Amino acid sequence: MTITIEELAARLKEGQRLLGLDLGTKTIGLALSDGLLLTATPLETIKRTRFRKDAEKLLTLAARENVGGFILGYPVNMNGSVGPRAQATRAFARNLEQISDIPVVLWDERLSTAGVERTLLEADVSRKRRADVVDKMAAAWILQGALDRLRSLRG
Repeated sequence: MTITIEELAARLKEGQRLLGLDLGTKTIGLALSDGLLLTATPLETIKRTRFRKDAEKLLTLAARENVGGFILGYPVNMNGSVGPRAQATRAFARNLEQISDIPVVLWDERLSTAGVERTLLEADVSRKRRADVVDKMAAAWILQGALDRLRSLRG
């Protein structure tokens, strides 16, 4: 089910981790939190195929890593409106909810990819290497924003 970050904070059990997802049309960038919910680490990028196959990979990873929630980057437009990519993300979340009890939080991802690209450029990372890591780093950027919000909720 799609819930708010505040609702997720109340549901998480001790030691559960969060999985961040940067959903693209061709790939899904993944990042994983630590068990204390302090730090997001880029994990991998999976090539998208069919929803069922992609979801199977996500759920296998979630079971292995004790994931208590998915943080799904929600690509709203800069003016806050919802475009086709945001609608596709909502559809992905709805489909995931049909096959899993793990809650999904839609997290505003405005400027996540741009921020990661800027960071990689400043670090003088080659174009090829940037292409290889940008999706999973964007997922970590998205997840870290959610982790920071969770930390502020816990006081």
